[in-house]
Amino acid sequence: MNSRQRRGIILLVLSVVCAIAAFAGVVSVINDVESKVGPEQAAYELKDDVDAYTKLDAGQFRKVSMPKRWIPSTAVRDLDEINGRIAATNLKKGSLLQKDMTADVPDLRPGQLEIAIMIDAETGVAGKIRPGDTVNIFATFAADNQGGRADANGTRASSQIIVSNARIIHVGDTKSLEPDRDKVRRSSQGVAITFALSPMDAQRVAYAESFATHVRLALVAPGDKTALKPGERTYTLDQDQ
Repeated sequence: MNSRQRRGIILLVLSVVCAIAAFAGVVSVINDVESKVGPEQAAYELKDDVDAYTKLDAGQFRKVSMPKRWIPSTAVRDLDEINGRIAATNLKKGSLLQKDMTADVPDLRPGQLEIAIMIDAETGVAGKIRPGDTVNIFATFAADNQGGRADANGTRASSQIIVSNARIIHVGDTKSLEPDRDKVRRSSQGVAITFALSPMDAQRVAYAESFATHVRLALVAPGDKTALKPGERTYTLDQDQ
């Protein structure tokens, strides 16, 4: 092989190396561009400002698509992750929702007691309530089963809201129930619901559990703090006659 052939081979090899390097550079640029503009993944941003310690729900957020490269690792990808959680600080409209923006609902606040009662699956809202939800607690009393209370007309069957806006702090698993002594349970399954209540409301719940025919829960809309008006707490059939 003469010197001219050797130079030709060297130039050919250099050309191949340069071509490979150029190809690698193009692939790198393409990958960098794709990482900036795609593929995209889902994330969530706030529709409006949210005050600190406010309970979070899916309606406060809108789904957005962003290049994976620009989504932080702490971003919330599934709104089920915020169930039963509150805003850890004031959140601003348009902010991307991240896990460190949320916190667990505090179990008890100063002056509150923790009390748990078993709720029949059919008379509660089993499967629909979560920690952090608020409910109205209803108790129905038979005419002869109101803890010895009586008025001028004798005891009457009644339905009463014994506690309004009760905060739930824990929902237990569904369990089989033993029949009551008076066999008034309508469901064979129940759920232990734990509430954070004032001492007086805790006494009301304990009273209802002892004397009420049934105890029911009614889920309150998020953020609804409507107070009961006079006369709205107790209902008897006489009121519709």
